[in-house]
Amino acid sequence: MKKRFAAELAYLFGILFVAVGVVLMEKADFGVSMVVAPAYLLYRILSPTWSFVSFGMAEYCLQAVLLVVMSLVLRRFRVSYLFSFVTAVVYGLVLDGFMRLGGLLPTDILWLRVVYYLLGLLFCAAGVSAMFHTYISPEVYELFVKEVSAHFGLNINRVKTVYDCVSCLVGVAMSFFAFGIWHFEGVKWGTVVCALVNGWVIGRFSAFFDKHLIFYDRFKLRKYFTTDDKPDKK
Repeated sequence: MKKRFAAELAYLFGILFVAVGVVLMEKADFGVSMVVAPAYLLYRILSPTWSFVSFGMAEYCLQAVLLVVMSLVLRRFRVSYLFSFVTAVVYGLVLDGFMRLGGLLPTDILWLRVVYYLLGLLFCAAGVSAMFHTYISPEVYELFVKEVSAHFGLNINRVKTVYDCVSCLVGVAMSFFAFGIWHFEGVKWGTVVCALVNGWVIGRFSAFFDKHLIFYDRFKLRKYFTTDDKPDKK
C-alpha cells in the first residue's frame, strides 16, 4: 500500500539531499557532480581574488544565466520561472552551510573518500528525483531538463543524461583553461562516472518513489508555481 507524502516536503528534502550530496562529492575529491562542475570551477577561479564569492553564490549566479538560455531555447518566459531562481538562491545558502560543516569531515583516508563519493552520488540523485515530484519550482538545472523534455516531447531521463554530459564537457573546458591540461580541479574521473550513470540512478529513485509513495499537495499553492499554462502562440 502506497503512503502519502507531501509535495512540499519533497521540495525541502530535494534541496537538502542535493546540497549534502554535492558537499560529500566535493570532500571525496574524485570530481564533483557534472551539473555543479561549472559553478564549482567558477567558485574556485574567482574566490582566490574575491573572497566573498562562495560556492553557493556561484551556483545561483550561473543558474540565472541558464534561466536566460532556457527562455531563449523555448522562445518563451513565464513569471513562474523566477521561482526557480528563488530555489537556486535558497539552495545556494543551504549549500554554503553544509560546506562549512563539511570542513569537519576527515579526508585523509581513501576508503572514507570512496564512501563520501558513493553517498554523494546517491544523495544527489535522490534529491533531483524528489524535486521532479513536487510542483514547487525546482532549481534551474532541473527546470531546464523538465521544460525542454516536455516542450519537445522527449524522455526526461534521457534529456537529463545528455544535459549532464554537456555540463561535464563544459567543466572540463573550464578546468583546462583555468588550471592547465595536467591539473584538473573539480572535474575528474568521478565526474565522468556520474555523468554516465546519474540519469539512470535518478530513474531508479523515481520508480521507487512512484511505487511506494503518493505525492499530494498539502497546501493549495500549485497555481502559483505551475508552468503548465496556456500553449504558446506561434
